[in-house]
Amino acid sequence: MIPSDDLPLSRADVDRAAHRRADPDVVENALRASSTRIVLVRGGSVGATPEGSIAFRSAAEVADLPHADESEPEADWLLLGEDPQGATYLARRVPEPEPLPLAGEPSDVLVHGRAAAEPVGWASLRVLGATLDGAEAGLATTAVALDAWHDRHVRCPRCGAATRVRQAGWIRVCVVDGSEHYPRTDPAVIMAVVDDADRILLGHAAQWAPGRWSTLAGFVESGESLEHAVRREVLEETGVVVGDVAYRGSQPWPFPASLMLGFRAVALTSDIVVDGVELGDARWFTRDELATAVASGEVIPPGRASIARALIEDWFGGPL
Repeated sequence: MIPSDDLPLSRADVDRAAHRRADPDVVENALRASSTRIVLVRGGSVGATPEGSIAFRSAAEVADLPHADESEPEADWLLLGEDPQGATYLARRVPEPEPLPLAGEPSDVLVHGRAAAEPVGWASLRVLGATLDGAEAGLATTAVALDAWHDRHVRCPRCGAATRVRQAGWIRVCVVDGSEHYPRTDPAVIMAVVDDADRILLGHAAQWAPGRWSTLAGFVESGESLEHAVRREVLEETGVVVGDVAYRGSQPWPFPASLMLGFRAVALTSDIVVDGVELGDARWFTRDELATAVASGEVIPPGRASIARALIEDWFGGPL
């Protein structure tokens, strides 16, 4: 997680080593080094210890794992970076026993549903993010994001031909027209909306389990500024008009490829009319009301690893 200085989120301390990606032998050389540390990744999850940290592996320990793509062994490997001591970090992509369906449920709903059913030795980033330190959170987030991108971009968006992995997992090149394709990030705004009585506006999404509440959020549309996206999303989902918008921080959110841009927004109106599609309910909370609701279990706040939780606690003035 790589936020601004305003929100207390974790920081990534491993250099991304972009200068090493063009070296065609970078992965092979890393696998020969005893200091290299390998993260296993598949479907939004990484290999984890029972204590809630990354279970780093050696090259020998992953040598017999199945290939992510049997036709292209290079697709197994992602260069995540290197630490100040010179140790290289790789991700080893592992195929899922039961791949996610190509149609049907939204990807974030599918990931939520699978998190509770992960076998021993694997943990969803949604769960593990709450216990990782800054360096491990950055490694896990990058691994999950790149793994999801490779799963979805095996063919060229220009001509439909197959693509092949290059630059240690950071580029895919079309085998027919030679076009290069890079990982993309979808910007999304997420906002703590506060009214003139210093209450916070929280919403309950129609697809969520009972009791789960969070800040409002939505994707930035083409040709739209971030500030306009904040105002549009709040108005569309709740009918609340927003004035001033101030940036507070950001967080990579690879489900499958979002960057959450966090804001504090000042409400100009307080009447709520939920859209009934994305939001099933929305409410204003004072600090006392929210603390009481969380303590009683009436409100289940966002997970501690999320920027949504950080935005709420930034307004709240401390941990919930």
